Amino acid sequence: MQDKYQHLDVEQAAQAHWAQPLWNGDTAYRVTENAVGVDGKPKKKFYACSMLPYPSGKLHMGHVRNYTINDMLARYLRMNGHNVLMPMGWDAFGLPAENAALKNKVPPAKWTYENIAYMKGQMQAMGLAIDWSREVATCDPDYYKWNQWLFLKMLEKGIAYRKTQVVNWDPVDQTVLANEQVIDGKGWRTGAVVEKREIPGYYLKITDYAQELLDHVQMGNDKATLTGWPDRVRLMQENWIGKSEGVRFAFTHDIKDSTGALIGDGRMYVFTTRADTVMGVTFCAVAPEHPLAAHAASTNPALAAFIEECKTGGTTEAELATQEKKGLNTGLFLTHPLTGARVPVWVGNYVLMGYGDGAVMGVPAHDERDFAFAKKYGIEIKQVVSAEGETFSLESWADWYGDKQRAVTVNSGKYDGLAYKAAVDAVATDLAAKGLGEKKTTWRLRDWGVSRQRYWGTPIPIIHCEEHGAVPVPEKDLPVVLPQDCVPDGSGNPLHKHEGFHAGVVCPVCGKPARRETDTMDTFVDSSWYFMRYCDPKNPDAMVAGGTDYWMRDQNAATGGSGMDQYIGGIEHAILHLLYARFWTKVMRDLGLVKVDEPFTKLLTQGMVLNHIYSRRTAKGGKEYFWPKDVEHVHDAAGKVVGAKLIAEVDSADGLLPVGTAIDYEGVGTMSKSKNNGVDPQELIAKYGADTARIYTMFTSPPEATLEWNDSAVEGSYRFLRRVWNFGYKLSAMDSVAARASVAGAKSLNDVEFGKEAKALRLEMHTVLKQVDFDYQRMQYNTVVSGAMKMINALEGFKAMDSAGAQVALIEGFGILLRCLYPATPHLSHALWSELGYASALGDLLDAPWPQVDAAALVQDEIELVLQINGKLRGAVRVPAGADKAAIEAAALASEVFMSHAAGAPAKKVVVVPGRLVNIVV
Repeated sequence: MQDKYQHLDVEQAAQAHWAQPLWNGDTAYRVTENAVGVDGKPKKKFYACSMLPYPSGKLHMGHVRNYTINDMLARYLRMNGHNVLMPMGWDAFGLPAENAALKNKVPPAKWTYENIAYMKGQMQAMGLAIDWSREVATCDPDYYKWNQWLFLKMLEKGIAYRKTQVVNWDPVDQTVLANEQVIDGKGWRTGAVVEKREIPGYYLKITDYAQELLDHVQMGNDKATLTGWPDRVRLMQENWIGKSEGVRFAFTHDIKDSTGALIGDGRMYVFTTRADTVMGVTFCAVAPEHPLAAHAASTNPALAAFIEECKTGGTTEAELATQEKKGLNTGLFLTHPLTGARVPVWVGNYVLMGYGDGAVMGVPAHDERDFAFAKKYGIEIKQVVSAEGETFSLESWADWYGDKQRAVTVNSGKYDGLAYKAAVDAVATDLAAKGLGEKKTTWRLRDWGVSRQRYWGTPIPIIHCEEHGAVPVPEKDLPVVLPQDCVPDGSGNPLHKHEGFHAGVVCPVCGKPARRETDTMDTFVDSSWYFMRYCDPKNPDAMVAGGTDYWMRDQNAATGGSGMDQYIGGIEHAILHLLYARFWTKVMRDLGLVKVDEPFTKLLTQGMVLNHIYSRRTAKGGKEYFWPKDVEHVHDAAGKVVGAKLIAEVDSADGLLPVGTAIDYEGVGTMSKSKNNGVDPQELIAKYGADTARIYTMFTSPPEATLEWNDSAVEGSYRFLRRVWNFGYKLSAMDSVAARASVAGAKSLNDVEFGKEAKALRLEMHTVLKQVDFDYQRMQYNTVVSGAMKMINALEGFKAMDSAGAQVALIEGFGILLRCLYPATPHLSHALWSELGYASALGDLLDAPWPQVDAAALVQDEIELVLQINGKLRGAVRVPAGADKAAIEAAALASEVFMSHAAGAPAKKVVVVPGRLVNIVV
């Protein structure tokens, strides 16, 4: 055995061992369905999965943390007799590959597959227990064939449909841009003003599942099944689905179009959850695309220009919420349905045509956005709700103005004095009597637009025929294969010009020449079901099969419930990815493909990895960032960080910056390549080893909390592993064959004669083991590592080696430590387990049994009680574990502590709190 901990040698040897074929030809981490244990009984399955990464080129520390959490769970459960699946794949389609191709002038396929190969090597270097036989890449035709197949099934069922959609159009590149590619209303690459265009695209009816999606996630709902999810994720999903109960009603008008017909049959509908405030309407706002807006703009050049300006704005609620609210009066008027008053119509850039009816009622007194809009444009503000003890002001907004729980109607005629619910009911009744409105439930959730006017994605399996229009590709012709030789040049989707993609295409109906659809699918499609494909990754004949039935359902339930046992990923995916995966699962269930209602039983959202951020402004006003290794903090007199300075010369946009140059300290933030505050896992593994990287990311904070990077703490983790190795080296010099045999052959060690010190060691080791096991069960891995540190302290502090019992206690204790550490540091633990002979006694550590707490070791011959004199802590007293009250009193009164503090004074009273303390009153 090497006397020094050489992490590279240790990790290479362990990984080579795990890569060797087993007796049945499988590798160490190959998993099969319906596995049985040594007792011949079926093992309990456990499916643990991390969100698959985008193959960007390199792993980051967030990946290391995510996958180590998963790996620790998988290894722990395997040692406890579970059949554990831990797969991995690649979310390989998407815009970043096109951007890289544009920059490097290489096909996205080449860039993607090279990155996959590199990142896979990084994962293998981390020693992850991944079953690579199940690897999938979403850009593989064998995978995305099933995207296309299920899309066609949805088309047959009416779940998928085609309609026009508003998109961001770059007039220079002649392409559609994602929202994140639009910066200040301009294309990210060309700087051209982005236009809003309506083009046809495909949608999926996720709204058909809105109620079920809400029921299963909503806290307090007796139908909720996702109780193993974090509350904040459930709330985020609930808010995104956004169920609202209110009133939909119409303002009437006599506005006619150019043909003389009433626009919208003389009605303009709105929806509100605050029908109690309807008497306070002083304006209505419509979307720029609304028919009333278009009618008014036809004779109003200023309004037409404003509508064109609105086309450069955002297309999502999130964007509209942050942009400046602008509007223009159309000069048109509506009639209030209850008062008959004339209500002006405005065009607002904050109103979306695709949400509701593309129009909103404006109640400035009781809606904060409407209040600001009315103040800006001088629109009347009319109070119609009051709250006891509050005074209404036209000068500034107060939260109570919109608080329906405190609301009582005022200035509302017949509705005066009504509380919220009563007022809503009364208004709804009156509107219904006029045939102008009714109570209605609406949803914030909108159907999922899956068409993307980009190249690197799943081709939508549609053929366009001049005679028959959009025709589905026959199933026998799937997959529609995406050409991998395209190199985007910024002039639009290269599929438009790819002759091979369209060559020989004919209409499936009439057989005449036709063209393929060049839109590709949203990449959220790829990640909505990959976890199911892991279960049947090589099946050419079915999207899912028996493997999915085994891994993706509760084995105790015939149908229903949730599938995967544990899902792990970042909070940034809490809404869209998880929502789409839930929807996709329900569609697959309804098509008879799976037997579960929900894909993920438990969810863990690991915290982000943070690091310090340093920057400076360049001479031209730009910002450049600096690596933490080149910087040190500047502190004020109180020790507070007030800035930073360079400790090394650095090349910058302004030339070479000398040592001592002052730079700005921005605090801590998420690790990012663009901010030069990332840590390359490969460099960390080379310097300290994968086990150090793993144990550091686990020890520093709980899995759900953020982790602030600390170089000195990384070194501390490495020193801890050296301590474990060094202790193992000392044990290797001992002749401990008999002790190992005793540990391996006895279910308990009651027949071994242990001295006082050995019993104390066993008590400490088994006490800590009990806590460590509990922490593993609740995935509290930072305290698992703390427990391992307590164990090595106890082992190092054990000096009594004068008996066979002492040697047994030491060998047993180190074996417990190695198994407790193994899920976190598999390489070092494997090496020491093998070198010290544990493998020959208890088997390969990969499948060694998890250590069990020996109840006998927790039985103490003596216990220590706190000793107080006159209520003040003065020391401790040791007594036999079974001592009665009289014996405890006698021991306390005979103790040196009492003698010295009592100074000869007699005890007036002795109070014994069993198992805790003795208090002597003098």
